[in-house]
Amino acid sequence: MLKDPALLNRLARVMPVFDWGRRYDRDALSNDLVAAVIVTIMLIPQSLAYALLAGLPAETGIYASIAPIVLYAIFGTSRALAVGPVAVVSLMTAAAIGNIAEPGSPELLLAAVTLAFLSGAFLILLGVFRLGFLANFLSHPVIAGFITASGILIAMSQLRHVLGISASGANLPELLRSLFEHLDEINWITLAIGVSATAFLFWVRKGLMPLLLSTGMKPKLAGVLAKAGPVAAVFVTTFIAWVFNLGETAGVRVVGDVPQGLPPLTMPSFSPDLLGQLIGPAVLISIIGFVESVSVAQTLAARKRQRIVPDQELIGLGAANVGAAFTGGYPVTGGFARSVVNFDAGAETPAAGAYTAVGLLLAAMLLTPLIYHLPQATLAATIIVAVLSLVDFSILKKTWVYSRADFAAVSATIALTLLFGVEVGVTAGVVLSILIHLYKSSRPHMAVVGRVPGTEHFRNVKRHKVEIDETVLTLRVDESLYFANARYLEDSLYDMVAARPQLRHVVLMCPAVNEIDMSALESLEAINERLKALDVTFNLSEVKGPVMDRLRRSDFLHHLSGKVFLSQHQAAEELAAGPSHNSFTTSQPQ
Repeated sequence: MLKDPALLNRLARVMPVFDWGRRYDRDALSNDLVAAVIVTIMLIPQSLAYALLAGLPAETGIYASIAPIVLYAIFGTSRALAVGPVAVVSLMTAAAIGNIAEPGSPELLLAAVTLAFLSGAFLILLGVFRLGFLANFLSHPVIAGFITASGILIAMSQLRHVLGISASGANLPELLRSLFEHLDEINWITLAIGVSATAFLFWVRKGLMPLLLSTGMKPKLAGVLAKAGPVAAVFVTTFIAWVFNLGETAGVRVVGDVPQGLPPLTMPSFSPDLLGQLIGPAVLISIIGFVESVSVAQTLAARKRQRIVPDQELIGLGAANVGAAFTGGYPVTGGFARSVVNFDAGAETPAAGAYTAVGLLLAAMLLTPLIYHLPQATLAATIIVAVLSLVDFSILKKTWVYSRADFAAVSATIALTLLFGVEVGVTAGVVLSILIHLYKSSRPHMAVVGRVPGTEHFRNVKRHKVEIDETVLTLRVDESLYFANARYLEDSLYDMVAARPQLRHVVLMCPAVNEIDMSALESLEAINERLKALDVTFNLSEVKGPVMDRLRRSDFLHHLSGKVFLSQHQAAEELAAGPSHNSFTTSQPQ
């Protein structure tokens, strides 16, 4: 049955594994296994660290990296995306569940898996109904601002582990105040471990690769060793803490007992109270995670001339989160750093992720006793080094130069995230993105145009030297017409008509108008009637086919005082005053 090409194609649309799986060969297996080994080495300390960032036991990070990866390999479309815990989603998880239950309690774990289930269900719902476009309401500048602010918050939240103190807080003022209040609790040995690990990891990130290459080492091997830097930091600091028993003798906080074995089977809660508390954060986590994941997946796919299907990505990520919910995890998404590593290591198919899951499963079953003495300061250093690469203040300069509206959105997103926390920040980002779009489209760019001498081209009178006819006003609208800008068009056009006593014809040039909604149609009807009362004809030119189809379904064209012209040149030729065109004047650009 599975040899039927038609059936396989139908299955491939739902489960892309039936697409790439048919062409899987020995070379792909070899490349995927190498990539899986490298990503597994990188992912073990990262998973532990991000779980602690989310306020959950360390093993939760490993659990959240097993079933989700396998499910994404089945349902996802990216060949290189590595799914699992990420910094921003971990921070948002901590903010969502932190006030629900006590740290380390069963209620907190229940809230985490319920959050993952809600996030997965929401993503699958969006995918089934092909609503992935909703994520576009988060503009790139706003996302960049949110991630920058989140990176700062994450790094600041980890200073307590580096210092060995009990500070806490959901936003920057709370974190700073708490850090200062607990400075007298600093554990100097913990600080030494944390600072040393951070310095080492920064050196690994910036300096180890060039050093290895300078010795003549092959780039691929040098890349593997450089990516293994966090593992080296984990090994060395754990060994030191074990030899000197720093957890007992010096008060250094260590990971402690980590359950050994398979991920547990868990069940999310369906309590109305808990669902009501988590549904809002789940939606925000889903949107942020999807946007981050798809942007990474599209970038990597473009490098190999592959493509991803955003709506299917929703289903793949949704399945991954549902898998996390039933195996003791918490919300996951595609991570930038590990996906790039997966890609650079030569991953050919999503099977590389499945092999990574096997490696993590073996780690959960065999290696967890070895991390009992792992200092939490080392994991904090891993997080700090990872997230500081996300901090990019250059977006402020770029948006200031290019678009003041985007600068305002980025600045507000950064400020609100730092001052009030991640949920307020991302909500503000969504609202600001929509408001900026509405503001820009409610005041569309409109230009009075004239003919470039000796051509059939019409350009803005303020930018070009053009010919204009005093009896004809041609207004080009560079935006679709809808309820938010219909009145602006009316008011602007009436002002222009009032300033031109010789006017006999108005032409609305529509090459950029992709849609005219009912409110805009009523405005066009009002313009037509008002111009008719002034003995001025109202005409349209260069109307797109779909827009014209809708206009034909109304009575507007029957009452139009002028005509609809195929081109602006045709309109100018027919409406010009007299055969000699003696009413033409030359307009100088301003």
